[in-house]
Amino acid sequence: MNHIYIPTVSAEDWKRLLASPDKQWRIGFSARSLAQCWESAQGFPPEVRQLFSQSQVPSFRQVELLLAIPEHQVSMPPHSGHPSQNDLFALGRAGDGQLIAITVEGKVSEPFGPTLGEWNAEASHGRTERLTFIQEQLGLTGELPAHIRYQLLHRTASALSEAERFSARNAAMIVHSFNQDDLWFDEYARFVALFGAQVASPGKLVFLKETHGVNLYSGWARGHARFLQM
Repeated sequence: MNHIYIPTVSAEDWKRLLASPDKQWRIGFSARSLAQCWESAQGFPPEVRQLFSQSQVPSFRQVELLLAIPEHQVSMPPHSGHPSQNDLFALGRAGDGQLIAITVEGKVSEPFGPTLGEWNAEASHGRTERLTFIQEQLGLTGELPAHIRYQLLHRTASALSEAERFSARNAAMIVHSFNQDDLWFDEYARFVALFGAQVASPGKLVFLKETHGVNLYSGWARGHARFLQM
């Protein structure tokens, strides 16, 4: 993968990075809503900043956005397979100077994709290798429940991988949903419960666990409805 990134001027610059621009770049869809929201923000969007500032971590009361990369790919074993393509990767800095590696999954009404059982129905050597890597990254042992959404697993593993790459002490996977009814939140909550963590709720940053020397968090941010019309 290329390590050179071109800065954006407006939300329209995100369009060409999509896998299927004609299908995904539409008003009311997550790709466009996410781009409009983050491009219009001065740093982190308010609802994302609030996730951190209202958490129980003192150093998160002040967070600074250092960079954000749309459609950021993170390589995972097997390296001949597809990378994890994150809607957005953000690198932040907490009040104590420690870095936070953040993967952001944009949502409106789109589901989280196949369950782990559906994704692994025809288990191949490559998929077994990838799932083993993800579990090791997340510090999850034993057989994972088949109903867990695979997308949430590899997006969170991406955050940890990038935390290791940037020597960040913290990592977070954020669902940035513009659905005002929090559609699919129950799927996210089941994922959070895998870690035996606090009960998930919209607008709350949850500490999942420490793994590989990185503090891992997750949160659900509700974006403003106006971005569904832009």
